[in-house]
Amino acid sequence: MIKERILGILLKNKETFISGEEISHKLGVSRTAVWKSIGKLRDEGFEVESVPNKGYRLIKPPDLLIPAVVKNALRTRQFGQIIEYCHSIDSTNTRAKELAQEGAANGALVIAEEQLKGKGRLGRSWESPAGLGIWMSLIARPSFPPQYAPRMTVLAGLAVKEAIHRVLGLKAEIKWPNDIILNARKVCGILTEMQADPDRIEYVVTGIGVNVNTPEEVFPEELRGSATSLIIETGNENPDRKIDRCRLLAEIISVFEELYDSWVEGGDFSALMQDYKESCVTLGRQVRVTGIDETFLGTAVDLTEDCRLVVQLPDGTRKTVYSGDVSVRGIAGYV
Repeated sequence: MIKERILGILLKNKETFISGEEISHKLGVSRTAVWKSIGKLRDEGFEVESVPNKGYRLIKPPDLLIPAVVKNALRTRQFGQIIEYCHSIDSTNTRAKELAQEGAANGALVIAEEQLKGKGRLGRSWESPAGLGIWMSLIARPSFPPQYAPRMTVLAGLAVKEAIHRVLGLKAEIKWPNDIILNARKVCGILTEMQADPDRIEYVVTGIGVNVNTPEEVFPEELRGSATSLIIETGNENPDRKIDRCRLLAEIISVFEELYDSWVEGGDFSALMQDYKESCVTLGRQVRVTGIDETFLGTAVDLTEDCRLVVQLPDGTRKTVYSGDVSVRGIAGYV
């Protein structure tokens, strides 16, 4: 516990030195306890500089999704304030649902360095290599009715898109319903699952997987034409200059809560839906819709209030497509 509190102090004073005496006074512990805790942090990979008569300064944390580092960068009231961290896990969504069923609070977050059985839509797997991406699932306990649950995917997509822009300056787009796209390749997938009665949501779990520092050669051969990572898109795959995953994760969750609160407290989803439409590369394109019972071609022309895709067929008639039932691909490629 002392070590975590000292880490918090170092993170808040990252640009300056803070003396061991000041730390011990703040925490009410001995200088020896401070010194031992600093040693433990160094053993865990934290680069901590110490200078006589100046004190300690955190130079660099290890390249891990450490909860204390993530929390230090958050600007939230609830989202991400409780974090369960795993080095390796089957699926963050599976674990989040277990925690939700056990009573986990609104905003609780599961993050992992690696997923062994990452989940995508329609039963697909999601490649989640260790230490290279952001694999996380957020638990929400909303008061809105179950038919609005797909809006969580909309909010998550907008949050990821905006966070990527704020942190890296990259302009991402959204492929309906749940993919974040850079240069026509997928950089992030979102999977929303819920437990609900007919008129009440017990919980919604929103899983977000972002390819952050994944080099091209790590992607399976069959995905290299359709998948990318943020480090690839920045044009800098130098292994010594990785993107800060903790900062990006914190920004995603912070923006997610901003958007969620603006809707829940304001009651109007139209502006957010309009933002999503303007970012959606699917609209206006010819698409192939593949469902359980049929496959058809058409042009994606609109989205409904409940986030269904409206497809106009060649004869001018329109079909409304629900994301849980089908796969939608562009005729000319992935997008």
